[in-house]
Amino acid sequence: MSEPGEGTWVKGIAYGMSMGSVQLPYALLRYYTRLGLSDGEMLLIQHLISFQQLEGNDFPTLEELAVRMNIPPEQVARGLQRLMRDGFVSIDEDLDKASGIQYERYNVLGLYVKLAECLQEESSSPAVARKSAALPYQQNARQTMEEAEERNMFRVFENEFGRPLSPMEYETISGWIDQDRYPEELILLALKEAVFAGKVHFRYIDRILLEWSRNRVKTTEDVKAYAARFRSGGR
Repeated sequence: MSEPGEGTWVKGIAYGMSMGSVQLPYALLRYYTRLGLSDGEMLLIQHLISFQQLEGNDFPTLEELAVRMNIPPEQVARGLQRLMRDGFVSIDEDLDKASGIQYERYNVLGLYVKLAECLQEESSSPAVARKSAALPYQQNARQTMEEAEERNMFRVFENEFGRPLSPMEYETISGWIDQDRYPEELILLALKEAVFAGKVHFRYIDRILLEWSRNRVKTTEDVKAYAARFRSGGR
């Protein structure tokens, strides 16, 4: 038998839940698979939005997100990296004018732009929309291979650093691959150089890669030749 007032308590909690609902665009539920988002990435986006809307937390930590999703922080970081790499989410830096303190926040405007493009495609041409919907499945094999390679690289970095990488560090590695077009073997060699030098931090690794790029060092053989010239005093 229910305790006295139990029904009232349940109704009160249910009402509180209805008042604390998160607002999500219907287009997100409709098109997230077309955009190539997995169910896990969709859930991660929902949590980012809920932290912002209900808790006023624009930059939840990996640990906070991991607790909500019941997954390891490393898995959250990989999900965030993928969302940032593909332009769904970005990290903005703002300045609090009152305190003068700089802070970071997640920005999902990129996601909304992609959803708006889906709506535009569907309204302008149903045939184009059907073709667009098929693209994630056609590209799935290639994307899976690329993501597997990147995950392996992230794992190497985490092993050498002795800790999980932050979202910004994931973004830095992705930038080396996608924007700077550094070969993966070169990035791993730069990491190895940093470990040998006892300077295991991203700025030092970035300086190594920039120095190699300026000197047209692109392969393992180039690195060996460059090191030999450096040791002999010729550059």
